[in-house]
Amino acid sequence: MNDPSPSRLQMLHFARRVVIQQARAALSQIDGWIAEEERRAAAQQHASEREQRHPEWLVQFGLNRQNVDSVHVGDCWAAKKSGRCRPVSRDQAVEALQHHVPACVHCRPDTVLGFPG
Repeated sequence: MNDPSPSRLQMLHFARRVVIQQARAALSQIDGWIAEEERRAAAQQHASEREQRHPEWLVQFGLNRQNVDSVHVGDCWAAKKSGRCRPVSRDQAVEALQHHVPACVHCRPDTVLGFPG
C-alpha cells in the first residue's frame, strides 16, 4: 500500500512557506504602523512650528472689520484672545501708531517700537 502522507522534507518546505507568508503579513502591518506614526509626528511637528511662528506686529480690527482698534506685539495674549487681528510689518505698526491708533495696554507696542506716543 502506498503511503500518501507527505514526506518530512515536504512538510518542512510547507512550514517554511507558511512562516514566510506570516512574516510578510506581520512586516506589512508593522510598516503601516510606522508610516502612521511618522505621519502623526510630522503633523505634530508642523503644528508646533506653526504655533511658534507668530508675526512681530498685529493690528486689531473693530467689529465691523473696517476700523483699526489697536496695535499689538505679535505674541500678545489679548490679541490672540480677540480673534480680530491681522499681521502687519513694523512700518505698518509704526504708521498706525502715528495715525493715533491706540497701543495695546497689555503688550505696549509703542514702547517696544520706541514710539514717543
